[in-house]
Amino acid sequence: MLFDGESNLRFLVRPELQTIVRSEDIELIQSLFKDFLERAKQEPAALFKQLSSLGIGSLVTQDVGSNLADDSSLQELSLKFVELK
Repeated sequence: MLFDGESNLRFLVRPELQTIVRSEDIELIQSLFKDFLERAKQEPAALFKQLSSLGIGSLVTQDVGSNLADDSSLQELSLKFVELK
């Protein structure tokens, strides 16, 4: 998830999400992502704050930062992700 601090909240996911998430969890994950996309249109700052401390089943926030460029390994990993739309 990337947030510009104002109104632009974007979600990045691994393109092979379907193959790395357990089959019994994928429907929940897809439902959450759909909800996130809708809520990001209305209240991006509030959603970012909420998701920064997320813990829902197998979906857990691992790290929070203000600048992707501050963490070279995370920046490199993000290049393998695609934007969720």
